[in-house]
Amino acid sequence: MELWGWIAQNWFNVLSAGGMIGGVWFTGVSLRSEANARRASNLIALTEGHRDIWSLTYQNIDLSRILDASADIKSMPLSHGEEMYVNAMIQHLFCVYQTMQNELTIRPEKICADVRALFSLPIPKAVWGRLKRFQDGDFVQFVENCLRE
Repeated sequence: MELWGWIAQNWFNVLSAGGMIGGVWFTGVSLRSEANARRASNLIALTEGHRDIWSLTYQNIDLSRILDASADIKSMPLSHGEEMYVNAMIQHLFCVYQTMQNELTIRPEKICADVRALFSLPIPKAVWGRLKRFQDGDFVQFVENCLRE
């Protein structure tokens, strides 16, 4: 009976505390929901960037050799356009990597397979070999780990 008596005397404090606890809980649920929505939105933006970069290979015949697994870069060296295009791919991959590291996007499940498929091609492999020394160490380690898998 003492508990009910205490609650009767302190009902306002109990109600205020319950309201504060409920408010904090609601805020936490809202923040979690917004973070998930933001990660999905970031994934959509990254996907749009990916689509924009890859659409250039379909629109520009000069870039078609980048996807050629039998491209001979010794007999026909890389063009400036090919190097710039692969550099744009690397910069886009770096953005994806950074958003994954900071948990700002949903991690693509097969990203290492995608990285390995790209950098196993002669032209992207050659450009990566030249440009990786200019990249962040953690990013280089990520790409190299994907290539080893």
